[in-house]
Amino acid sequence: MQAFLNHEDTPLTDDEMQRLHEAVVKAARRRLVGRRFIELFGPMGSGVQAIPYDEFTGEGVAAVDLTGEGDTGSVLTDRRSFKPLPIIYKDFVLHWRDLEMWRQLGMPLDDSAAAGAATWCAEAEDRLIFYGDKRTDFQGLMTHPDRHQLNLTDGWSVPGAALKDVVAATGAMYEAGHFGPYAMAVSPKLFANLHRMWEDARTMEIDNVRRLIEDGIFRCDVLQGESAVVVSTGRENMDLAVGLDLTVAYLGAEKMNHPFRVLETVCLRIKHADAICTIA
Repeated sequence: MQAFLNHEDTPLTDDEMQRLHEAVVKAARRRLVGRRFIELFGPMGSGVQAIPYDEFTGEGVAAVDLTGEGDTGSVLTDRRSFKPLPIIYKDFVLHWRDLEMWRQLGMPLDDSAAAGAATWCAEAEDRLIFYGDKRTDFQGLMTHPDRHQLNLTDGWSVPGAALKDVVAATGAMYEAGHFGPYAMAVSPKLFANLHRMWEDARTMEIDNVRRLIEDGIFRCDVLQGESAVVVSTGRENMDLAVGLDLTVAYLGAEKMNHPFRVLETVCLRIKHADAICTIA
């Protein structure tokens, strides 16, 4: 265990710390959306503070010949910068009286506070993925200036509107050389509208959309209003760089109580912005 997590000083047993960690991972996994369709790079370690951020443009094909001497052009970065890995964190407290009660009565550790902190961290991670962060100059899927953008059709409130928009979104990425598979994140209101029945049919809108979106359709609570984003998945287009994955650190006793911190370090790397299409 890494020393900075301060687990040796915690009043909890190893089994109880493991229980906290498992509660954090379980709660975050239920809430996280971006990680369901964006590949991870790492974890690289808690000491990694910055990472290369490469962006690519253009398209090309591989060569087919008998000598291997044709010029195909190389896959090289067009722009490289170095981005810091921001820390996402949320604190929670275990009260000393609760700890004494669990000990004296032989009760299991109540990990509700840890799970709650993990859900807040998960929301912050998704907000960073989808909307970026102006203070740290991060672009998100919904904010990158070079992404494709489409206007929403009828709020997806009529049959066929969602399918029309998704066809246009995948078509735009196809023309840019991104052939899928595709994934889509949808705001709660639009996700509900996807479950409307088609007129004179026994299928829902989402059943038809799913034929184009092979890597999944996900409801995303951080998406605002009526909005959606379609991406061509794969680490060649984007990934989530992870330094320190979600874990729990002990902050040291304070006024007899025991504060802990759920934390991680992550950075979304968008390599092909034209593999993203927002609908809003």
